[in-house]
Amino acid sequence: MSLTIHHDNEQDCLTLQLGEHFDFSVHRDFHDACLGEVPRARRYVIDLEAVNSMDSSALGMLLLLREHAGDERTEIHLVNIDSALRGTLRVAGFDRFFVLH
Repeated sequence: MSLTIHHDNEQDCLTLQLGEHFDFSVHRDFHDACLGEVPRARRYVIDLEAVNSMDSSALGMLLLLREHAGDERTEIHLVNIDSALRGTLRVAGFDRFFVLH
């Protein structure tokens, strides 16, 4: 599995730590972790520290998560983003939908 999942029940926070490649290869795991028949969390943290490549399907997965979370009050944080990836996310306008750290 190229991602690690942790759910903090007390804080209702789902944390996903992704591996080196955030692309279609993790689609099934990402879907099962946060888009499938699982209850919505109040807060999501997507840890991109190990990610060194990301493709358009990864951007799509993030948008699906935003849609799945539904509520504008649901926090979705993208953390540990390197500068190149941060630039890509800003150019794509993702800083309007997610909190970038």
